[in-house]
Amino acid sequence: MEKTWRWFGKKDIITLDRFRQIGVEGITCLYILVVMCSNCSGNDQKSGYIFDGTGISRKNLENYLDRAVTMTEFLTVDPFCNDATYPDKERDIKLIQNMGAKFIGRSIYRWGDEEALNDPDFLDNAKILAARVHKNDPDVIFQAALFEAVSVGVNNIRIPEWVFAELGMSAEQRNFRYDDMLNLNGKFVGFWDEKTSVPDITRTETQLWFMFLAGCYINIGCEALHLGQIALIGMEDRNYEHWTKVLDKIRNYAGKHARRNWVLLDAHTPFGGMVVDGKSLLDFNSFPLRIKEIPEKPQHCILEKGYMDSFFGRSEGGMTPSGWYCESLPYLVEFDNFGVSDSPGQATVDSHFVWGYDEITWFCLQNEAYQKDWLRYAYNWIRENDPNGFLQMPVCRIMVPGNGQPVRKCHANTRTPDFPQGMNLEKTMKEIWLQ
Repeated sequence: MEKTWRWFGKKDIITLDRFRQIGVEGITCLYILVVMCSNCSGNDQKSGYIFDGTGISRKNLENYLDRAVTMTEFLTVDPFCNDATYPDKERDIKLIQNMGAKFIGRSIYRWGDEEALNDPDFLDNAKILAARVHKNDPDVIFQAALFEAVSVGVNNIRIPEWVFAELGMSAEQRNFRYDDMLNLNGKFVGFWDEKTSVPDITRTETQLWFMFLAGCYINIGCEALHLGQIALIGMEDRNYEHWTKVLDKIRNYAGKHARRNWVLLDAHTPFGGMVVDGKSLLDFNSFPLRIKEIPEKPQHCILEKGYMDSFFGRSEGGMTPSGWYCESLPYLVEFDNFGVSDSPGQATVDSHFVWGYDEITWFCLQNEAYQKDWLRYAYNWIRENDPNGFLQMPVCRIMVPGNGQPVRKCHANTRTPDFPQGMNLEKTMKEIWLQ
C-alpha cells in the first residue's frame, strides 16, 4: 500500500514517489524554507511593536496608540500614591494581559509630595511591577509623567552627580532648590497652591529636575514620558529653545539606558504641537477629548471638530524624531481630570467642564450601558473624523464627584463579587479594539 503525507494541513497529498523525485537535497531545501517561513511569520506578528535606538515607524507607533490605556499610578505602590489608594495591582496585571493593552499611560508620577523619590521603595516597587508585566508581554510600554507642578518638597531631594553630568555641568553636593525653578517675574508662582508652582523650563534648576525625573523613570523600565502642559512650563521659552535642549538630553540618556534605547515623548500641545524648523520635538501629541454637552439631553455629550480648543484636525506635522515625515503627527486624546465646578450637574457648554464635572468624572458617573455606548461612539467618531487621532481608554483614573464625596480612582475592570467597584468596561474596551 502506498504511503502518503499531508503537507502542513493542505489538501494536496505528496506521495513517497514525489519525495523520491526531488531527492534528499530537495527535501532539505524544503525543510529550510518551511523553518524560514515559520520564523518570518512570528517576526511579522511581533514587528508591530518593535522599535530601537533608531526610533519607531509610524505604523508601529500607531499600533501602540491604538492599544493605549490610562492607568493612573499603576506603577505606584501605596503609600506613595498621589491621589487615592491603588491596592488592586494583581487584578490589573491580569487586565493588561487580557485586554492586550500595549501602552500604559500615566503609570507613575509626582504632583507634589516629591520626597517619595527619597524612599528606595517608591522606585524599586515600580520596577518590580513593570518587570512582572514585561514577563507576560515584553512589548508593553509604561509611560511616566513629568508634570507642570513642583513644590517646596524638592528642597529635600539630593541631586545625583549623573544629573549634572547629563547636562554637561560640574557636579555639586547639594539638594534641588525650589525657588530656582520659578519664573523670575513671578509668572505661575504659587499657581497650584502657596507652596506649589509651575516650574519654568528656562531655569537651569528646572532642567536639572526634569533630567532627574526622566532618568529615574527610564531606569525602572518606562519607555515613554508625558511632559504635561508644555505651554505653562515653557512660559518664557521662545521657539522652544530650552525645551529642545532638555529633550535632546533626555533622548541621549534614553539611548544609553532605556529598555530599547528609545523614549517616546509627548505632551499636551494646545497650539498643535512642538515643531521647530519643520521638526517635531515630540513623538506624538496628546490632548483632552474636549467633550461637548447636549443641553437638551441631560448628561449626554458628543465630540465635535472646532468645539472650543478640541484637537481634532489640529495636530501639526513635520519630520519626527524617528526620521519619518507626516502632515499630521499621530496623537492621543484622553478623558482629562481637573476637578469639579461650582455647578455640578448643570450644562456648561462654554467651559471645559462637562455637565459641571471634569471629563473622567462625568464619564464615571454615567450608567454602564451609556458608558459602553459612548466608548464605541468616541472610538469610531475619531477614526472617521481624524484617523491621526487615537482614543486612550480610561482603565484607571482619578474622579472628583464633589458634594463632599472623597476623590477616588475609577476602575474599568470586570465587576466581580470581590471587586464590586469594577465598571464592567474591560470586555467592551477589548471588543472595540478587535472590531
